[in-house]
Amino acid sequence: MPVDRPELGDFSSLFNFLPIGAYRSSPAGRMLRANQVLVRLNGYQTEAQLLEGVQDIASEWYVDPGRRAVFAQMLERDGFVRGFVSEIWRHGTGERIWISENAHGVRDAEGRLLFYEGTVEDVSERMRAQDALRRNQELLQLITAQVPGMVFVVHLGADGHRSYRFVSEGVRDIYGFGPEALMRDPQLAARYRHPEDVQQLARDLDAIRQGPVDLGGEFRIVHPDGTVKWVYRRSSAVSVDQHGSLRVGVLIDITARRQAEEALRSNEALWKLALDIAGDGVWDWNLATGEEYVSPRILAMYGYEENELQPMASELDARTHPDDVAQMLADRLAHFEGRNPIYRNEHRVRCKDGSWRWVLTRGMVISRDEDGRPLRMVGTHTDISDLKQAEIERRALEAQLRESQKMEAIGTLAGGVAHDFNNLLAAILGNLALAREDVGQDHLAQESLAEIHRAAIRARQLVQQILAFSRRQAQELQRQALVPLVEEALRLMRSLLPAGVRLHTRLAHQPLPVMADATQMQQVLMNLCTNAWQALEGRAGDITVSLQEVAVDAALAQALDGIVAGAYACLSVADNGPGMAADTRRRIFEPFFTTKASGAGTGLGLSVVHGIVKAHQGAIAVHSAPGEGARFDIYLPLVPADAAAAVADDAVPSPPPPPAPQGRHVVYVDDYEALVFLVARMLRKIGYRVTTFGSGEEALKWLRGTPDRVDLLVTDQNMPGISGVELAREARALRPQQRVAIVSGHVNEQLLADANAAGVADVLGKQDSMDALGEAIRELLSRVD
Repeated sequence: MPVDRPELGDFSSLFNFLPIGAYRSSPAGRMLRANQVLVRLNGYQTEAQLLEGVQDIASEWYVDPGRRAVFAQMLERDGFVRGFVSEIWRHGTGERIWISENAHGVRDAEGRLLFYEGTVEDVSERMRAQDALRRNQELLQLITAQVPGMVFVVHLGADGHRSYRFVSEGVRDIYGFGPEALMRDPQLAARYRHPEDVQQLARDLDAIRQGPVDLGGEFRIVHPDGTVKWVYRRSSAVSVDQHGSLRVGVLIDITARRQAEEALRSNEALWKLALDIAGDGVWDWNLATGEEYVSPRILAMYGYEENELQPMASELDARTHPDDVAQMLADRLAHFEGRNPIYRNEHRVRCKDGSWRWVLTRGMVISRDEDGRPLRMVGTHTDISDLKQAEIERRALEAQLRESQKMEAIGTLAGGVAHDFNNLLAAILGNLALAREDVGQDHLAQESLAEIHRAAIRARQLVQQILAFSRRQAQELQRQALVPLVEEALRLMRSLLPAGVRLHTRLAHQPLPVMADATQMQQVLMNLCTNAWQALEGRAGDITVSLQEVAVDAALAQALDGIVAGAYACLSVADNGPGMAADTRRRIFEPFFTTKASGAGTGLGLSVVHGIVKAHQGAIAVHSAPGEGARFDIYLPLVPADAAAAVADDAVPSPPPPPAPQGRHVVYVDDYEALVFLVARMLRKIGYRVTTFGSGEEALKWLRGTPDRVDLLVTDQNMPGISGVELAREARALRPQQRVAIVSGHVNEQLLADANAAGVADVLGKQDSMDALGEAIRELLSRVD
């Protein structure tokens, strides 16, 4: 389409010369003409490409097609539009831009609308700037809404004229009017200034004219109803030029604080007396001169009499612990500068006798000069030494709790290891018994097999000690000779002692029978010996273990926590280490008390010893002094002679059980394959019919699918999947008369209770030999006969 048209007359060159887009369009929305600026704006090279590409301005040009209808309505109503801003498509490239249109309608002589003419200007940068400004203003309003008081940006002209660029909503809380009111009338806030503080405002303006300056201070404002408020103002210069200064600042309502200060002044004598009576010493500090009044209660708190300290703040400051000085000064400065409304600090003060006391200091500046510098400060000292000590003890208890939880976790782990180890030992002992029987009594291997048997029994005893440590084995007091128990423990102890530590023994020739749990008594001796060699702290030394019978008279019984007088076995463990002071001796049996370095001990060893001895109706005594070593004496009551005879009678072997009836059916369940094989072999050898399973699930499936009679179901307790108790419960649900026995390496009260509830006939501990297990099964089956 040619660029110059007759209807344009002489203005066609101007049409193309314009620096902004120009167009002519039909009322129906078709582009008729476009100058080169508009052509390029739309992403085309020639006018013809643009006129061919844009068929409908409403749908192909405006992002919002409805804008064309609004445009037409305004033209119809006013005959023109100015600054009509819309978002359009750059038709040739598909980009979105913002434009501003100015247009009018062209009509013929009879008033008919012929076309629209107008100009188009790209205002995308302006719109983006406005959008960014709007977002910044919204962000500023959001941020300042979180700031207590009024935040403002003000321009102070060189002629003194002020104009607010920004005022936060906090102005309503202080003055009672909104931001718009102050921005319309910049002098509005100044008219609220208290008459007595007007001169301060004039001085601030003079300081601003001199150059960039930070201002801070307090003044009063008076509301129309006569209400007076105190406010704190702080402002800083952002920029300064020949036109004036741009400043930002904040105004905070401090009326409540000032009222408190006034009340403090008016009632000074009363509150000083009240606080002093309440136990908080009072101080009053003149910051200008350094003088400080200190109440008699503060002086007494630190052990001083009146007139023993000069009335200066430096007196107590000099007695502040060096580690606490920096924080004390920082807390003071924060209050002086208004960052903290109340001064609060905890620190230590050296007393007259050289000791240190913790004090909580609280105070407030009640007087400032015209520049806001503090002049007078009052406050209290509160003795919090007991609270600090309680906090230290709380932290120690928390550490002890963590240590206890760690020991409990170790105990749980030990119990699990002991369970698996029990299974291994059962297999070893069972196969060992069968092997000894297979080779015959006269075979040369019998001696070696006997040694293996002794080692395996020793290993089982160690497992029982692990179970005792993990608290999975109940205490079992039995009449037994104490001397063999001590000898057994000492054999193990010799292999554990570090190099340079010599072990000496002095044991009675009599057996010394007592009522004791063998495992726990061996643990007592192990703990005492371990404590002894640790007391040597890596040096060479001697540990002496002695055991003898002693007669405890009434006086000694009373000294030993009131035990019953009579005949006792006295087990002593002595060392030639550094010994203990009296304070340490008084606390050695406290749980978690230890004199060792952090991480070198739990503080549980001697408390465990004390608990075990008490449970055996015995007593423990400690003899030690610095440089003289230490000796622990354990007193255990001896079994009377008639009881010892009863023990001997009980020891008479019972006649062998009758042979097992042939054909009895035993089902054995255990997840340990080696043990299943061993038990099956042993029971079949005795004469039983045996069915074995490696899990409770397999056994239940078999019980559901077979009518075979089962005379006894024997199951391990700890198995993957369902446990022995659960298997017993399910089996008896299928067969209510089914007799069930459970075997466990750690029988405890909970297991016994659960088994009884499930209808279990007997709970057996893991046996030391297959013969013992066979006898136990034979005895159970004999009850049915």
